[in-house]
Amino acid sequence: MSTIPWLGPNDPFPDPRSQSDPDPEVPGLLAVSERIYSGQLERAYRSGIFPWYSDHQPVLWWSPDPRMTLNPANLKISQSLRKTIRSTLDDPSLTLRVDHDFSGVMRACATTERPGQDGTWITHEIMDAYTALHEQGHAHCITLEQNQQAIGGLYCVSFGGMVFGESMFSKVRDSSKLALAALCAWCYDHRVTLIDCQQETAHLRSLGAMPIGRSEFLQHVACAIHAPIQGKWVMDKFILERYLQ
Repeated sequence: MSTIPWLGPNDPFPDPRSQSDPDPEVPGLLAVSERIYSGQLERAYRSGIFPWYSDHQPVLWWSPDPRMTLNPANLKISQSLRKTIRSTLDDPSLTLRVDHDFSGVMRACATTERPGQDGTWITHEIMDAYTALHEQGHAHCITLEQNQQAIGGLYCVSFGGMVFGESMFSKVRDSSKLALAALCAWCYDHRVTLIDCQQETAHLRSLGAMPIGRSEFLQHVACAIHAPIQGKWVMDKFILERYLQ
């Protein structure tokens, strides 16, 4: 860890476009900080960097190579998910909401048990930092509700025409997939061509995500964050009708 820089409140991140990883034994780890300082999270995302760490660790800042990404147009909709979409559209007790109870969505993601994971990276500090981004209009959540109770959803970060997926939760089968499908439909409609999925998993690959090289990803981010988005983060469940055509 001695070769990995510790960042103070105003220190810039190492530039992953021009600098190699500081420690080859920990590929993708660019820097460490004692905490998430004011403005640091926004600077990180604009540079294609994200925090990922656990309680009792310093803040670890990552830019992995390759980077898992999803083109919204390439989301895979299985026959069973298509059937779930039909039943969701026909069920008046089910609604899709945007930016409702952002902190509640983060808590649900933090407490979701995941195979092969012990604990969560969504610490109290992470919740505070992303909630602040949400209040600034740069973090959003999508939830599927049944009788006004959240049964699945996700949250993400957005700057310009770049969307960074963060985490999902599901209390009912396919509910998080419905939230992701809604996000992809919204992105497609607003000409967002890449969603960052951060790290590769078999689950993400099954949904159509693919890894790309870090340099290609960072080049895309550098352009996309300056692309203006026409329209607001507004949608309901009928945006899912796209997948039935």
